[in-house]
Amino acid sequence: MSAEAADREAATSSRPCTPPQTSWFEFVLEEALLEQHLQKPSPDPPPVQLIVQFLEQASKPSVNEQNQVQPPPDNKRNRILKLLALKVAAHLKWDLDVLEKSLSVPVLNMLLNELLCISKVPPGTKHVDVDLSSLPPTTAMAILLYNRWAIRTIVQSSFPVKQVKPGPPQLNVMNQIQQEKELTENILKVLKEQAADSILVLEGALKLNKDLYVHTIRTLDLLAMEPGMVNGETESSTAGLKISAEEIQCQVCYDLGAIYFQQGSTNAAVHEKAKEKFFKTKELIAKNGSSSLHFTIDEERLAGYCQACEVLTSSSDDASQQATPYSHIHSCMKSGKYQDLVKIFLEDNLTLSLPEQFRQSVLRELFQKAQQGNDALDEVCFKVCVCNTVCDVLQGRTIDIQFCQLFLKPSKEKIDFLLEVCSGSINLEDASEALKRKMAAFLKNLCLGMEDLQFVFMISSHELFIKLLKDDERKPLIDQMRKRSPRINLCTKPVTSFYDIPASASVNIGQLEHQLILSVDPWRIRQILIELHGMTSERQFWTISNKWEVPNVYGNVILGIKDSLTRDLVYILMAKGLHCCAIKDFVHAKQLFAACLELVTEFSPKLRQVMLNEMLLLDIYTHEAGAGVSGERPPSDLISRVRGYLEMRVPDIPLRQVIAEECVAFLLNWCENEYLTMQVPLPLVQTNPYVKLGQLLAATCKELPGPKESRRTAKDLWEVVVQICSVSNQHKRGNDGRVSLIKHRESTLGIMYRYFMGTLFFFFPLLQEPLVLTTILSLFVKLHNVREDIVNDIAAEHISIWPSSIPNLQSVDFEAVAVTVKELVSYALTINANNHFWLIIQADIYFATNQYSAALHYYLQAGAVCSDFFNKMVPPDVYTDQVIKRMIKCCSLLNCHTQVAILCQFLREVDYKTAFKALQEQNSHDAMDSYYEYIWDVTILEYLTYLHHKRGETDKRQIAIKAIGQTELNASNPEEVLQLAAQRRKKKFLQAMAKLYF
Repeated sequence: MSAEAADREAATSSRPCTPPQTSWFEFVLEEALLEQHLQKPSPDPPPVQLIVQFLEQASKPSVNEQNQVQPPPDNKRNRILKLLALKVAAHLKWDLDVLEKSLSVPVLNMLLNELLCISKVPPGTKHVDVDLSSLPPTTAMAILLYNRWAIRTIVQSSFPVKQVKPGPPQLNVMNQIQQEKELTENILKVLKEQAADSILVLEGALKLNKDLYVHTIRTLDLLAMEPGMVNGETESSTAGLKISAEEIQCQVCYDLGAIYFQQGSTNAAVHEKAKEKFFKTKELIAKNGSSSLHFTIDEERLAGYCQACEVLTSSSDDASQQATPYSHIHSCMKSGKYQDLVKIFLEDNLTLSLPEQFRQSVLRELFQKAQQGNDALDEVCFKVCVCNTVCDVLQGRTIDIQFCQLFLKPSKEKIDFLLEVCSGSINLEDASEALKRKMAAFLKNLCLGMEDLQFVFMISSHELFIKLLKDDERKPLIDQMRKRSPRINLCTKPVTSFYDIPASASVNIGQLEHQLILSVDPWRIRQILIELHGMTSERQFWTISNKWEVPNVYGNVILGIKDSLTRDLVYILMAKGLHCCAIKDFVHAKQLFAACLELVTEFSPKLRQVMLNEMLLLDIYTHEAGAGVSGERPPSDLISRVRGYLEMRVPDIPLRQVIAEECVAFLLNWCENEYLTMQVPLPLVQTNPYVKLGQLLAATCKELPGPKESRRTAKDLWEVVVQICSVSNQHKRGNDGRVSLIKHRESTLGIMYRYFMGTLFFFFPLLQEPLVLTTILSLFVKLHNVREDIVNDIAAEHISIWPSSIPNLQSVDFEAVAVTVKELVSYALTINANNHFWLIIQADIYFATNQYSAALHYYLQAGAVCSDFFNKMVPPDVYTDQVIKRMIKCCSLLNCHTQVAILCQFLREVDYKTAFKALQEQNSHDAMDSYYEYIWDVTILEYLTYLHHKRGETDKRQIAIKAIGQTELNASNPEEVLQLAAQRRKKKFLQAMAKLYF
């Protein structure tokens, strides 16, 4: 027998011959043992580990006679080893779930490539170019298996992997791990590059409406035989393990859905495709049953994918978005409705439908947003964390460290919310004893962890705490707290434990006082005070909290009430109402004021008017914080009440200055100029300084569109403000000794001088009407500009209506004027950050104070807001020659000389002298020649060409020549073409500057 025949017989025989250099008996034995091994119920080692052993032996490099490492030879031994590995995979029915769990990416890649090779797929052929319907069933199935694995591997690589804790360092092991890691990364790189092709192959497989077959041990044996001995059996439709068309579609749809979902993180539209594939998978499983599939699908994971796709693909107005809590939460996170988010978490504490991991992931996302600078989310993070913690307590889980960190510094608000969550998370009537004990233990441990007994008392006196803990449990807790913190006081003097004297009246008084401090229910406050006064008549209960503050003008009247109960009740209702106003809790403020009004109406007309005034101020606040935000005009009844307050002539009524300020500002903000200028009574103007100031402002605003001659009211307003800002005491005084600030009139307006820094700073921020703000701002800007030592004027709208000089210049406190201008423009920009005239004022202020970078920022912002980020032409009344010259000076002082040259073109007459001088500077801090494309003035470009030629700067000279050679800059072009070229370069330059300074 020839050597070739012997080799052929060894390759195809079940008992191959033994070549001299290799022990072939080992392979015969291995193959025989493999048959027996795979038939065992629980083989040891597992079958999948045999694949690793066979492929490792087959891929070992060889060493030639010169001791050089060579690739693994393609000999009979290695072919048999690879075939054995394929047989093991065939025994496992090519289940990718099993193979992926036990085999590394390089090993599985080698295995599937061997499958492609033995299935007659030509090496180097792109699978996307192959028509699956024309291939043998086993070949088509091999291609599908490979591309399914490729997609699954890409998806799996996107998941975070828990790092394995390394053992003792061993150099050879570390080298092997590093090599495998690098090999895996290289394979993943190739798979990701071919991902689009793999997706197309799998999409094409969905169009195949026929069954396919996967290789079995028998078909692999047939393929290993001589080509003449196969008799075409492996090409037939009956060879191998049959996989139905529906099973193939089910598995391919699931894998495609997973890759589409993974790609959706960068392309949200792909989520629609993922949704379609997952729901198709769900339908096929429901139709055929998961038990009939050769390839199993994790139905819990599929359900999670479907739910996520529903959330991510539903629109904000979609009715289906209301279907699940996940949709609600996603909508709240997307739209920023965080209070609704807290409400969902609070409601779920009763139903416990949200998984713990999902709750924690939402909290992590909120913490990340808060760490990125959104301080408003700190409170939301705390509330969601509290909801999660109470949920953990009820389910017997440990308390998260984040809750402990957030509760290091407890406050009344935090304790109140925690108790609200605890109360809303357990239904005491239906809850089991186990749940009650868990909640009680949580509240008890919370008390033990606090040092401030005031907070401990808030918890221990709460209704939920009293119901959950029995008396014999509460007493040891209080004793323990007393021993741990013996010097902590609840009142001004030490108090013993509540349970030291079981029925002590002082204990009841302390509890009632605490409830009195916390309550905002007027009827509950009245009931508590009645009980307290029934226990003792020696205490003044309006003094128990230093937080209860009532203005002195009211306090003197209230403390004059003889009946102690009525005095306490009126004072406390008033103080709590004012506090609720300050924190914008207008609902409780209205209830408290209404109760106080009803009470004082019975005995004091003076206090009745006081309460009516406070309720008017409350209604103004309520409208401004509610409907007024959207621009809705206040009701006529409210406007009438504001007018009535200003015209009120009731003697001896204590009045708060802030109410008059708010009323005048309210009328100005809602453009009640007709009333302020024509209908306001003259005595009111002469006695109320705010009404006079409001009248002058309204009249000036009313006349602004008119001719320059009708500026008498502007002059009057100017004189009033100038005298307010004057520091001289040489004002004209009337018979009553008060300063007169209105020409030819005696009035009390002069008192405003003494409150200049206070009154004006408190009054002007109440104004929100843009025209009023513009008027008062331009007045102070003009007043700032009349200084003799002023170097840089500040520009402002309507500045020409004011006088240009002041008779007694030395008497004006210009430092106070400068402060006022800065404060006014800062406040105005909070009202409208896109008012270009206000932005120019802000820029001029920075320019005048040598802050050139900030000045450029605001000059550019002013141009951007009125030109759609420079896509339109900036109006010439915004970028005047003065503004451009200041921008030029800013750039020059910042050593951005090329920018100076470009800005010189923006002037009505190009400033060649400044441009040439700037271009001569060689120490420039800007991009220099990269700005040449923004120059449209040919003269400047010609000078640049000459300058670079003179310096020997060939490259820069070529850039200038290229810029000057553009056809659109040809001087023979029509004027429209030249203007269009200039405008296009202006736009690009200003946009580049904006990106630089914004």
